[in-house]
Amino acid sequence: MSKPVVDSALYDERAITLNYLEQHPDLLLHYPGLLAKLEIPHGHKGGTISLVERQIAVLRDQLDNERRRLLYLIERAREYERLTSQLHRLTTQLILARTQEQARTVIYAALRHEFHVDAVVLKLFPVSDAPSTNKIDATIQSFLEFVDRDRCLCGPLNQEQFVSLFGAEGSELQSAALIPLKGAHLSGVLAIGSRDPERFTVDMATDVLSYLGAITSAKLMELNVSCPL
Repeated sequence: MSKPVVDSALYDERAITLNYLEQHPDLLLHYPGLLAKLEIPHGHKGGTISLVERQIAVLRDQLDNERRRLLYLIERAREYERLTSQLHRLTTQLILARTQEQARTVIYAALRHEFHVDAVVLKLFPVSDAPSTNKIDATIQSFLEFVDRDRCLCGPLNQEQFVSLFGAEGSELQSAALIPLKGAHLSGVLAIGSRDPERFTVDMATDVLSYLGAITSAKLMELNVSCPL
């Protein structure tokens, strides 16, 4: 009678050890002294360290990562608080404006000095009649279409758009934030430009910019502003 075929893996040292550890995951709890004796490779140095040392190193890395993440969140919270405070001061000043020119002066000064941007322009478009291609060029038409989307847009513009919005100053700008202005008899854009290409990026949060747009739109409607180009 032939002997049964035996799987050689059952007698493999590593397979047996792994199988035993899988069946006894609490082994190190019953033999704590073994924990300190275990050794694992130490990366590229070729040496060995105990499992305890390795666990401590892993925990330190995790702690460093969490510390960096916490510092990042704290910095973002401080930045948001700073922006909110600046927006509050701008709103207070804007409430006191009695004319369109005063409103523009407040917005321009606050954004340049409080928000430290390089260029600011507020453009209002005609809303009484549908725009005709004879009166409005293709670049302005693209801004009108942007206003209809009712959302802020941040990032780089092409050279023609920069110059169309900011004039000669636009040739030096690298990024911009476009804030739609909408309301009764009101259609326009509040454009903020920067020479820093990273100041306004496509993935940045736009909550504060949206609040600024809503406040500006409300004030312009209060002043009953409806100006042709």
